Amino acid sequence: MNKEREWPLYEVFIRSKNGLEHRHVGSLHAADPTMALENARDVYTRRQEGVSIWVVPSKEIHASNPENQGELFEPAKDKAYRHPTFYELPIELKHI
Repeated sequence: MNKEREWPLYEVFIRSKNGLEHRHVGSLHAADPTMALENARDVYTRRQEGVSIWVVPSKEIHASNPENQGELFEPAKDKAYRHPTFYELPIELKHI
């Protein structure tokens, strides 16, 4: 197929319940974001698995290189105050 005629690739993220995070569930090709959203609904939520859908053009996702893991993530280890281990959370907060 001619590259100029191919639809862009979108990554699909679904949130299964309110209060939970969106999770990557797959990819699909679509002409535009509206079509991507509709196709994602049809393909990935056939059994009413979700409450929210995100579609993101694949070309807009920029990821870190696993080879650079040390320089990206090591500095955070010495910042224990960033972790919520010092706080008592109410029992009503189930998904945190």
